[in-house]
Amino acid sequence: MNDNDFALFGLPVAFTLDVAVLTTRYRELQRAVHPDRFVQAGEAERLLAVRQAARINDAYQHLKTPLARAQYLLTLHGHGLVVENSTLKDPEFLLEQMELREALSEADSAALTELQSQIDARVLALVKALELGFTVAQPDWPQLQVTVLKLQFMHKLRNEAELRAERLLGM
Repeated sequence: MNDNDFALFGLPVAFTLDVAVLTTRYRELQRAVHPDRFVQAGEAERLLAVRQAARINDAYQHLKTPLARAQYLLTLHGHGLVVENSTLKDPEFLLEQMELREALSEADSAALTELQSQIDARVLALVKALELGFTVAQPDWPQLQVTVLKLQFMHKLRNEAELRAERLLGM
């Protein structure tokens, strides 16, 4: 099976991709190697089918979202993030994060809706920056790493906003 997740799905190595095509190819590959198809096969074939299904699942997880795809592309090009050593040295961004978290902790339903819109807009801007950054002939890998870290922060903040919304709704 292909080592490169993009090649596994027959896709070019690129940040921008058609997720519908990815999903269709994922389902096709999963159907072909689904362990249920190998019930009557020997132990080695069944084990291989399970491994292939797991490989396809992992590859799909790497490519289906912009954040995971960006992280995978960085790793593929030898510029993976070292999470425990990764600190963001952008004081403006860190201040923005602190302010958004504080506003989130105090937000009522109306304010939360506005905060979620701000967060979504920031996520979209970061994804656009990644689209541009990955398409240039000579990518600025350190800048792409910073953008991915920022996107990670914003995703975490988005998740916190969703949890806050659930608490406000009494779920």
